[in-house]
Amino acid sequence: MDGKVLTAVWMLSWSLMTLSFASNAKINVDLTKPLHRVSPTLWGIFFEEINHAGDGGIYAEMVRNRSFEDANTPISWKLITEGDTEGSIAIDESQPLNKNNRRSLRIEVHKLASGRVAVANAGYWGMHIVKGKVYNLSFYARCSDGFKGSLAASLEHASGLVYASAEVDGLSTQWKKFKVSLKPNASDTSGRLVISVKGVGVIWLDMVSLMPAESWNELNLRSDLMKMLEDLKPSFVRFPGGCFVEGETLEHALRWRNTLGDISERPTRWCIWGYYSTEGLGLHEYLMMCEALGAEPVLVVNCGMSHKEVAPIEKMDEWIEDAIAAIEYAVGPTTSKWGALRAKNGHPKPFKLRFVEIGNENSGRAYEERYAMFYKAIKERYPDIQLIANVPVRSAPMDVVDEHYYNSPEWFIANATRYDRYDRNGPKIFVGEYAVTRGCGTGNLRAAIAEAAFMTGLERNSDIVIMASYAPLFVNVNDRRWNPDLICFDSCNVYGTPSYYVQMLFSQHRGDVVLPVSIEVERAMIPLAHGAIGLGTWRTQAEFKDVKVVHEERTLFEADFTKGLKGWRIFKGDWQTEGDVLRQLALGEDMRIIAGDINWTDYTLSLKARKLSGDEGFLIMFRVRDNDNWYWWNIGGWGNRWHAIERCLGGGKSIVSERVQGSVEVGRWYDIRVEVKGNRIRCYLDGTLVHDFTDVGLSPLHASATLDKANGEVIVKVVNVTDAPQHASLTISGAKALKKTAKVFVLTGNSPDDENSFSQPKRIAPVEMVLTNITNPMKHTFPPYSLTVLRLGMAR
Repeated sequence: MDGKVLTAVWMLSWSLMTLSFASNAKINVDLTKPLHRVSPTLWGIFFEEINHAGDGGIYAEMVRNRSFEDANTPISWKLITEGDTEGSIAIDESQPLNKNNRRSLRIEVHKLASGRVAVANAGYWGMHIVKGKVYNLSFYARCSDGFKGSLAASLEHASGLVYASAEVDGLSTQWKKFKVSLKPNASDTSGRLVISVKGVGVIWLDMVSLMPAESWNELNLRSDLMKMLEDLKPSFVRFPGGCFVEGETLEHALRWRNTLGDISERPTRWCIWGYYSTEGLGLHEYLMMCEALGAEPVLVVNCGMSHKEVAPIEKMDEWIEDAIAAIEYAVGPTTSKWGALRAKNGHPKPFKLRFVEIGNENSGRAYEERYAMFYKAIKERYPDIQLIANVPVRSAPMDVVDEHYYNSPEWFIANATRYDRYDRNGPKIFVGEYAVTRGCGTGNLRAAIAEAAFMTGLERNSDIVIMASYAPLFVNVNDRRWNPDLICFDSCNVYGTPSYYVQMLFSQHRGDVVLPVSIEVERAMIPLAHGAIGLGTWRTQAEFKDVKVVHEERTLFEADFTKGLKGWRIFKGDWQTEGDVLRQLALGEDMRIIAGDINWTDYTLSLKARKLSGDEGFLIMFRVRDNDNWYWWNIGGWGNRWHAIERCLGGGKSIVSERVQGSVEVGRWYDIRVEVKGNRIRCYLDGTLVHDFTDVGLSPLHASATLDKANGEVIVKVVNVTDAPQHASLTISGAKALKKTAKVFVLTGNSPDDENSFSQPKRIAPVEMVLTNITNPMKHTFPPYSLTVLRLGMAR
């Protein structure tokens, strides 16, 4: 059975396990012991130029390849020759518009007896043209000596039917900017812009831009997409990436200074996601967008690291200077170089920038060195700026650490309590990117509910988790480079996935103070109650022998390596047998081999293991259901410094036991024993008990509670992750009385696979109801696969 089939079996078995998993629960919210304030920046958004989120997305530019810099051929532009005409088009670099815009489009009309010679641009998978709406067209043009004609600009159907047109004359041999407005007499979801040449000769065009005259907050941002962001009520916006900041190479890495100024003078940049960015969304535009949303900007700067290259230490000054310049542009006085430019661009007042992230998903020694350099330089100039590190570092202090999670629904559910045990004495946490990326379709209810369970943990722990944002934010469905995404759109439509509505509910219903909440359930879900066994290594060569599995006094399995690998299934690695020994000789990560019956429940696994070379120790697997669902005892893990039990659900693993200090020596045989009985796991190394762990399982319900002081309401969010109704008694301890009616918002559906679409944009969307006859305690049934938000008012 291959891995894909095993995964399918697991998903089926998970569903069967939770089918009709109805129980009675007790939920208690303690109003008498408020914990800490809810971080005012907790729920925000992460905007990255990916999936044409910016160009072809929120940036309202309708012309694709407007500056002709995308290639040495006129991609996205089409030559039209109608009637008795002859013409040609080509990219030309003979007389650039400016040093950053080297290419223009050369249109040569050889013959024009009747008909027309023109060029057409259909934008990003069709231009959405709306009847009666005004569109502003601007472009630069010049002509050959002796050209006597003019130009005509029109909005058209693909067939040539004209909706609006305007004449343009006054061309000369020097570059000149022209502007016209076009008001179509009909609508079209896949229209095009056409520029016709009325005369024989040569015309050059550059920076051809078509924008709606009306845009969101007059910022040249697409109104319907920005309305989706407004409804999220984000506290912050992290921008503009992501990998977009790093680039594949340093040549294509983000330089903030290149995103300022006139759009015709901004160099385009190859985006790591497979297309050119116009840089029309630059530093100023992002800061203005944040201000209009009422959200704090979280500026990401490149730290001299790309996906494939790292800038030498001796050349780091230019990268640090770029970061300093961006910060100065945002908050510097108008007497400073970059603050003066901000004022010139129409915003003399400093923006409210408090957070700067140094790099994106960078790590290792190179990052340690560069982080320290950026930290020192920025703090010297701007000591109040909070600096965000990509990973924990030792080279300099950390104000905030950014943690990213892309994983299975099971992982997010299992990690709803992840931050309960985080060290409160360390840096604050920014969960800068997270999403269910397995078993999620293109954004289904299953994924959304798992994320909601995880988010209850973020809210409960918002003393340490100060910011969180889903990723990615947008996808143009015509260019899905990443899946899933929060908001889906094309040139004329938009809808939010179920995850969008989870984000909206958490953000719109946030209180001021976190309240203690406890859940008692009749029985928890034990996801791994049975399974086979396995062996593994991580960047280590090792050998194993005397592998035996016993249930009470009956032997279930005893390996005989003299017969080779019979009875074993290799997941990954270079597994060989010699005599009575099994060896794993590859030095890669996650090398595994599996044996036994997935129906085994309680047993003792014993063996001997010896490290040959490498970085770590041994991985002893038990209750292995398939490639994505298992436990392992990680002996000498984390750089050969710790022992711990890890549990993998749906392909995502996490530590479930206490970590115990320990290492593995090379060349020494270790006696290893793992005993599993019910939900208790005991692990012995050389006869010494190292772990005695009871897996309490997963609760069918997850919750968080906050107090809204202004409205005198307790806000309770409850997530049911099962496919059965969960009946609960909810008590607000310390409340003298509750108002008799309460608003409740419920997000659920008929199936965990349900998704939204253009045809059914709100198939999965919150439903608002009013509960009556509220008592304390109160009985409530939480629907299958649901997020419920209760706003319980306190009676005076």
